Amino acid sequence: MTPWVRRLIVANVLVFVAEQLVPGLMGALAFRPILLFAQPWTIVTSLFAHASILHIVFNMLSLYWFGPKVEERLGGPTFLGLYFASGIGGGLLSFMMPLVPIVGASGAIMGIAVAFAMYWPRDRFYFWGAIPVDAWLLVLIYVLVDLAGAWGIGGSGIAHLAHLGGAATAYIYLKVMELRSPARRWRRKVTTAPAPGVFGEGDQLKRWRGIRLDDLHPINRDEVLRLLEKIQRTGPRSLTPEERATLDRFAGAPSA
Repeated sequence: MTPWVRRLIVANVLVFVAEQLVPGLMGALAFRPILLFAQPWTIVTSLFAHASILHIVFNMLSLYWFGPKVEERLGGPTFLGLYFASGIGGGLLSFMMPLVPIVGASGAIMGIAVAFAMYWPRDRFYFWGAIPVDAWLLVLIYVLVDLAGAWGIGGSGIAHLAHLGGAATAYIYLKVMELRSPARRWRRKVTTAPAPGVFGEGDQLKRWRGIRLDDLHPINRDEVLRLLEKIQRTGPRSLTPEERATLDRFAGAPSA
């Protein structure tokens, strides 16, 4: 488990325990859209409050399933930004039902799930340990269920609009981050004027620099670009063994 996923799970569990011990705490933490300007902090505090044991268990399991890979990919600060932006975006979309109090991290976790599906769409999850479902399809099912719920189809008592707001905010957040990412700047350097000697000497570094980016799937290309930028910024020794293995895989086996 990655550091911020662990901290978020611990924080949510501690708040849920406190709710059981302090009457009225959940109501004080809940977000009521109509009271946004009177109680603006509740749009954040509501992300740590949960209505039942099943509510928090499902949310924390989802964070445990989706969160670590996303945090590793984005880094701690950007991951936290995605988490809270998705949660707040979900709260804001809930203005369509201004009087309904909202609690739960579902909007934030929906944003993390969207990020997972965007980066690893073919990763598989297994329902009941038997039915394989690709990540992109699983998240699409979540979205369709929430769209139906927002139209009044299905069970009540679920903040479907918060889920949809979290998903939409995550997509926008990730696209903005992509436009600002060092990997995109590095891609422009590589495709327009790849200067020799950027990485220094060494057959391994030359092979990595020679990876044919245009032949890679966009997700793999972005990962390779991220690692190339990391080498340029902090040197090849900063790579983990897993990151070195990734570059070696796309560079092909070294010639004898």
